[in-house]
Amino acid sequence: MKTTDRPTEATNSAATSAVGSSPRLLLPLKSQDFDRAHKLESNVSMAMDALWANRLRSLLTALGIIIGVASVIAAFTMTQGVSANVTNTISSLGTNLIFITPGTNNTTSGGGGVSGGSNGTKRSIGSIAPTGITQSLTQGDAQAITDGPTRIPDVAAVSSVISSANQQVISGSQNWITTVQGVNASFLSIHNWSIEEGNWFSSSDDQAGKLVAVLGQTVYQQLFADIGEDPLGKTILIGNAPYRVVGVLPVQGGASNSDNMIYVPFTTALNRLNNSRYVDQILVQVDDPGNVGTVQQAITSLLEQRHRITKGMADDFNLTTSQQLLQTFNQSISLFTALLVGIASISLTVGGIGIMNIMIVSVTERTREIGLRMSLGAGRQDIRNQFLIEALTLSLVGGTIGLLIGLLLGYGITAGLAIPFVITPISLALPFAVSAGIGVIFGFYPAARAARLDPVVALRSL
Repeated sequence: MKTTDRPTEATNSAATSAVGSSPRLLLPLKSQDFDRAHKLESNVSMAMDALWANRLRSLLTALGIIIGVASVIAAFTMTQGVSANVTNTISSLGTNLIFITPGTNNTTSGGGGVSGGSNGTKRSIGSIAPTGITQSLTQGDAQAITDGPTRIPDVAAVSSVISSANQQVISGSQNWITTVQGVNASFLSIHNWSIEEGNWFSSSDDQAGKLVAVLGQTVYQQLFADIGEDPLGKTILIGNAPYRVVGVLPVQGGASNSDNMIYVPFTTALNRLNNSRYVDQILVQVDDPGNVGTVQQAITSLLEQRHRITKGMADDFNLTTSQQLLQTFNQSISLFTALLVGIASISLTVGGIGIMNIMIVSVTERTREIGLRMSLGAGRQDIRNQFLIEALTLSLVGGTIGLLIGLLLGYGITAGLAIPFVITPISLALPFAVSAGIGVIFGFYPAARAARLDPVVALRSL
């Protein structure tokens, strides 16, 4: 026994002094150390020791992964929040709405038709017609959908919309710049809104063109809440005309910015704010979502007849359903997300190259350790796995830190934009999947290079 023990002690002593920082590598081996599970455990342990021994270098190496993952998660969280915000806004309107907006017609037509001058750009809910859009819709078009012999079945309600932006509203010593929309009395039920205080104006108010107004929550806060006044019955000036406040809407949120609007009867806006026979938008509510397609086709045929648009001519109006709006937006947000992730992936690639570079340096520095392990019976697969685990661990740690930073950034961005902070399983799993992929891809070459070392040549460096 003494004769056997002495070489072992001498070998341990020499190898310990050679390897220095990793004396545990040379502890007496046991039979179970050669099974797959214990070999993996040993490789993980040695990988953690090696990374911890050079922790500052490991942190700097993982910095590219941290920045890349944080950028991806922040961008992903922001786009998911915007998507959820708009989706909630459109979904709150229901799946039975049709939005009719002015379009383009390149040929002058008689009657209700007008000459073209745009590319038929579609507008968001409640927005004002962009410069160049052909004004082609009238209140007569809206009335034809619900009244008389041209009445279209399955239509539950219709409201014309006139928008006037950048209107200065004055109440006593308070003033505010906002958008004023002229709408019909059915506008409230079409949007499934409620009234927080007071009432919505009636159909008789609309027909008579009364000077009454319903305030969005932001306008109410700016004109009355800050000075502690009750707005009901108060008079506000819009375009030098006095309007009596009859109601206040609750907070609506969403992408249409309806909180920063004042709603007045359509006839009032037509006579006092717009001074035109054209309208900016017509909202149509269908009685059942299953009838939306049929009603959409019927409205298209009706408006083509009224605007005298013949076969082969471009329509001077656009019809879009709420579902189509949602699909279009989701496609746009997907492209935007892909763009942001693509930009952030450049940082991830740089981080992966950094990991490859530092692992190659590590292999060079630890040539003696590799040779000693091979001389004690470690196979090339064991050497490869050890360095591959180091690269994978380094990448996963960077991904975890990047995930936490990305979530904090995403929370700050969404809070600043007043949009929902959305965390999905994808946003949690994505950093680990990306980090693992980078660790394996960029760590494989250094690991394979270490495994290919000749143990005799490696031991000569002792």
